Amino acid sequence: MHQTFDAALEINLLHANQAGADSNRSHFDEWGITCLNLMSSPGAGKTVLLEKTLAALNQDLKMAVIEGDMTTELDAERLRQYDVPVIAINTGRSCHLDSKMVSGGIHMLAHQYNPAEFDLVFVENVGNLVCPAEFEVGEHAKVALLSITEGEDKPLKYPIMFQEADCLLITKMDLAPYLEIDLQKLEANVRQMNPHVTLIPLSAKMGEGLEAWFEWVRTQVQKLRIKPLTMTA
Repeated sequence: MHQTFDAALEINLLHANQAGADSNRSHFDEWGITCLNLMSSPGAGKTVLLEKTLAALNQDLKMAVIEGDMTTELDAERLRQYDVPVIAINTGRSCHLDSKMVSGGIHMLAHQYNPAEFDLVFVENVGNLVCPAEFEVGEHAKVALLSITEGEDKPLKYPIMFQEADCLLITKMDLAPYLEIDLQKLEANVRQMNPHVTLIPLSAKMGEGLEAWFEWVRTQVQKLRIKPLTMTA
């Protein structure tokens, strides 16, 4: 059975993207930078989560952000107020960041700063529940956000995003009393797609659950710091 032209093209695109992602990750590893890829539908709260995270962790970690949006630098400008380097990437009509775009962001960061001084780079991907999950960018872990306003069925309707996530943040928990949503069913649907994902309910607005998120981030950074010691043991 022969592949269709579209299927073969998709395989080639993903293969080329993976090669670029592996190259990006090798740069991050060389510099000792942990990279986290934040993905969600539009409006789930990625940017406000980053605002809270940058404000809370900037005393402990040297951070930067690669900010992806189809147009404008509105989110990038919000994050620049926290005195961290923010590289804005406009994707035009593309609904996701790919490894080549992030490679350009890496080179811009390396041109303006000493990358070895950084501990952590966040990639804020374009708001979309489909494409970002399929295109790796060189991240060490994928973080998905799901707002409770989106309903319990999203993990079943958009399985790849939730299957690929290393950490899933259930956001806007402060709205739970005002919504008809079954949180147990939501979690069960998530676990059906990904039994091992770290699941953290939170409200960035009210601060609930943020400490658990911050601790998860710190753990990811620490993993990369001890990796060279493990390899030489």
